[in-house]
Amino acid sequence: MELVSHSPQRIVDGDGFEMSNTLLVIILVVLILAWYLSFSATRLDRCHHRVETSWEHLDALLQRRAALALEIARHSDIDAATEIILTSSAYQSREANIGEREDAETSLSESLKFLHESAKNGELTIAVKLIDELATLTDKIRTAISIHLEAINSVKNLRQKLVFRFFHLAGRAKWPEKYHFEDDEL
Repeated sequence: MELVSHSPQRIVDGDGFEMSNTLLVIILVVLILAWYLSFSATRLDRCHHRVETSWEHLDALLQRRAALALEIARHSDIDAATEIILTSSAYQSREANIGEREDAETSLSESLKFLHESAKNGELTIAVKLIDELATLTDKIRTAISIHLEAINSVKNLRQKLVFRFFHLAGRAKWPEKYHFEDDEL
């Protein structure tokens, strides 16, 4: 007949194997820590993914804005110099790599602001449909910029926490970038 000890210090199973309560607590703590680190890494990965998707959405809207600027340049009665500036800005923003994109987007924003002000003052005749579409698109871009900046701030806040730095949970992921033109007033 086997005797089973019921002391609070040790647990004995039917085969005589002894396991201390301390070992059980250590195993439980390690399992909880592993779960927490896995959960945290997954959360950070989702936040990085959110930055990427918000950038892709913003990029698509910016590309649409450049296309609309080209359409406005073709279908309005602006002078040749303004048309060249607008067309050049639109092509630069469409063709620029990410390093050059900041200046190109800022230039396009300034050109479109000038056109919008001129159209409001009655100096230019631009189709109302194009102006309305530009206004709607500008509102969407402002919203997309807000979403993108919020996603960037979420990632930065997470990555600055001690647990993310100590356990290197971000791996080799780059820090998300905030671009110059995102601060421009559209």
